[in-house]
Amino acid sequence: MTSPQPVCIPVRILTRFFQRTRSNDQGMNEKERKVSVGLIQTACGPDRESNLGRALEKAEIAADQGAQILCFQELFTSLYFCDHENYDRFQWAESVPGPTTERLQELARKRNVVVVASLFEKRTEGLYHNTAAVIDAGGEYLGKYRKMHIPDDPGYYEKFYFAPGDLGFRVFSTRYARIGTLICWDQWYPEAARIAALMGAEILFYPTAIGWATSQDSETNREQFDAWQTIQRGHAVANGVHVVAVNRTGREGEMLFWGGSFVSNPFGTVLWQAPADEEVVHVQEIDLSLTGFYRTHWPFLRDRRIDAYGDLSKRFLD
Repeated sequence: MTSPQPVCIPVRILTRFFQRTRSNDQGMNEKERKVSVGLIQTACGPDRESNLGRALEKAEIAADQGAQILCFQELFTSLYFCDHENYDRFQWAESVPGPTTERLQELARKRNVVVVASLFEKRTEGLYHNTAAVIDAGGEYLGKYRKMHIPDDPGYYEKFYFAPGDLGFRVFSTRYARIGTLICWDQWYPEAARIAALMGAEILFYPTAIGWATSQDSETNREQFDAWQTIQRGHAVANGVHVVAVNRTGREGEMLFWGGSFVSNPFGTVLWQAPADEEVVHVQEIDLSLTGFYRTHWPFLRDRRIDAYGDLSKRFLD
């Protein structure tokens, strides 16, 4: 008696089935929940008031284009000052909530937009954080997230300036969506994305300031950018959520910030990506009902072995 031969189903047939099932599922189980997200990618100069003013002008443009949730890049009101250890830069810190959040609240009230803004927070004398403030449509200050993972690398001396976050990972229920806010170096940690997703985040926002050293060759630059985008697309896939990363552009000292802000859907598909070397205002419509679809057909949360992950709380398994 001969053994049965394996059956290979062509990819095109699987794709058609997947697309048909997706259409049927969305029609039967979930109504579309669409939200428009505004990404504001800018180059910053030495005048902080000018940076803030230009960012607000671009936010108005995004609102005119229908944006409901706006996200600025990391530390968008100043140059990326962490490239050097300079005590004078502590003068740039402010309370959160404080003067800048008040101006962002005015924007939120006027345009009925949610705002995600990364700021240099002065908590008290000698204690500072890299903090994302979240303001709801209508102007209500919802709270803040303090960056948990703090890098210390050439050109990124953030441990000199920022204490690690002590508020834990945060998710905010806004008028338009339940959002998780993480910041830059947090991008590289799947644990952060997972916890935010387990807390109910429908979209993960990553305000970012990352770039290439001008001394690097093009192959190294390309590899680094690909790694940066790939791991965040992986967060989208593993958690069944949209990911929105907003990076700065322009040259600052020996750093060429690589822009490349992008939006990924819950299957890791890049819906839009900004150029590396241009300021951009972009509004991307995303369908939040896709979370339910992808999580049903690719049930990673269902199949997690939460009983077997205790070792993740250890630094290393010697």
